[in-house]
Amino acid sequence: MTTFVPLPASAAWSHEHARQGFEVVYFRHSGDQRHIVGCTTAVEDGRTWTVDYDITLDADWLTRRAVVTGRSEAGTRSTVLQADGAGRWQVDGAPAPHLDGVLDVDLESSAMTNTLPVHRFQLAVGASSAAPAAYVRALDLSVERLEQDYRRIADEGSRQAYDYSAEVFDFRCRLVYDEAGLVLSYPGIATRAA
Repeated sequence: MTTFVPLPASAAWSHEHARQGFEVVYFRHSGDQRHIVGCTTAVEDGRTWTVDYDITLDADWLTRRAVVTGRSEAGTRSTVLQADGAGRWQVDGAPAPHLDGVLDVDLESSAMTNTLPVHRFQLAVGASSAAPAAYVRALDLSVERLEQDYRRIADEGSRQAYDYSAEVFDFRCRLVYDEAGLVLSYPGIATRAA
């Protein structure tokens, strides 16, 4: 099992293929909490949008709160997700039983959110784990349950690599992470900016 080095102060990704755009994120550590604040902007299928996010994680990399604000031609909207760290969620203050058992938030607009389960798992090479997530759509901020799986494969030098799948999208790819556990290559979705 390989652990990650501390996160940098910031990181960025260029969207590719699925959309044109950019994501920038800032990481802060405060006591036993991690705060991740970012923004992603894109043009997708001829529509423009931005998504701002502020995610709070506990010491075990469990999502505890996510405030997501989206802007598009339809206007501005926000949603707040709260989690108890044991797999129970509220969305905008209402119980969300369809998310029972989920431990991570995953934003459709973000490559960064694939960092969360990898840090939490700390999988050995050859091990795999399901990682259902509270999936927030970019345009309308609707929240769905996303079933996804990560299988750690042989490292690429000092970089961890995972075979990732999300069956609902019939999507599979290999994700490569840097020494801090931030995705470098998300084929068809995003590439880490230098």
